[in-house]
Amino acid sequence: MSNISIFGLGYVGAVSLACLADNGHNMIGVDVNPLKAKIINEGRSPIIEHGLDDLMRKGVESGSIRAVMDSHEAIHASELSIICVGTPSNSNGSLDLQYVEKVAHEIGKALADKNDYHVIVLRSTVLPGTTEEVVIPALEQASGKKCGVDFGVCFNPEFLREGSSIKDFYDPPFTVVGAENSETAEVVLRLYSMLEAPVQVVPIRVAEMVKYSCNAFHALKVTFANEIGSVCKANDIDSHKVMEIFCLDKKLNLSPYYLTPGYAFGGSCLPKDLRALLYLSRHFDLNLPVLESILPSNELQVERAFRMVTEAGSKHVGVLGFSFKAGTDDLRESPIVELIERLIGKGYQIQVYDRNVSLANLHGANRAYIEKEIPHIAQLMADTIDEVIEESDVIVIGNNSAEFADVQKRVNGRHVMVDLVRAAGREALSNGHYQGIGW
Repeated sequence: MSNISIFGLGYVGAVSLACLADNGHNMIGVDVNPLKAKIINEGRSPIIEHGLDDLMRKGVESGSIRAVMDSHEAIHASELSIICVGTPSNSNGSLDLQYVEKVAHEIGKALADKNDYHVIVLRSTVLPGTTEEVVIPALEQASGKKCGVDFGVCFNPEFLREGSSIKDFYDPPFTVVGAENSETAEVVLRLYSMLEAPVQVVPIRVAEMVKYSCNAFHALKVTFANEIGSVCKANDIDSHKVMEIFCLDKKLNLSPYYLTPGYAFGGSCLPKDLRALLYLSRHFDLNLPVLESILPSNELQVERAFRMVTEAGSKHVGVLGFSFKAGTDDLRESPIVELIERLIGKGYQIQVYDRNVSLANLHGANRAYIEKEIPHIAQLMADTIDEVIEESDVIVIGNNSAEFADVQKRVNGRHVMVDLVRAAGREALSNGHYQGIGW
């Protein structure tokens, strides 16, 4: 059993906090948002994620989870700290590292008067070189101590998908620890001793780059399947059957998860990480035409959806599914939001429904995002699916939430359905009022 502090209680931080507590560790969560700390100390999850409320409540009731805002208290009550703060994009595609640098500085100040050896694990997604060029210097400057002598630093990338992050925590494809010495790496590996996944201990920059390689490839797979879907649609070919056969080839380690023609990708990882990787390539004057084509192609998928809606012939549009992915409340870089914005700009009357995206249930960054960035869309949110259907002539299915599976049976002859995620089967194409974006 270890005493562990986690800095940043968003998706990665909250899930790591709860899962590590469930495996017998004493966990201290640290966040600058007092509401998040309050919610966790009440035994609730600050985010919507299946199963996380139960784990959080169990941990708080057993005394293995608590949340504070005092970095000094957290460092002195733990021997290992995990940094999980956000690394959002700047306008040029580079990463905004202010939160990482600030947390590293705060940890360093707390280490200044701590005698025991402490291990810091960076889990936030950062470009290669960030741990060595930003985090370690900040820790050393603030603490007056030396990395590798007085404290250790590792980079440990996460592979958690929103909506299935608890499952992914316990069943990752592999565990990667970037470290410059085996002693520090061993401390981190003990956290995952209950997992059966293969372990890779590598140099820090290799571990940082693994995360970007994975996310760049996932982004590529989504766009590849969508382009295949567009070709198939134009030739009246079942794109899903084509890709189903394609995915039977497991020898090249292709995951079928991302190989489903549908709407554009979005969320907090793929667009941001791809932009950062392209920013890095420009720094070295590298020419990466395939990667550079992904975001423009993804934008074309949004344009295709916009064109399908506008060609439906009515200005009254209902959108079912607001977040970028079913089962989450995350609106960051949601391509559905972009579609809605374009429609509003062209004078369309919009109704939006998503059970998980409700101002009454949102906390922290997502609520602030709605109130600051898209308050006009928040005003268009309906309480029920039926309300959207009644007020709209065109129904857009924006994500794969289970409650949208029977929408096709609830509409009538005046409705046109624009399905971006294949909520209905291919047989729905026989209905002239149904349209799929890539099939």
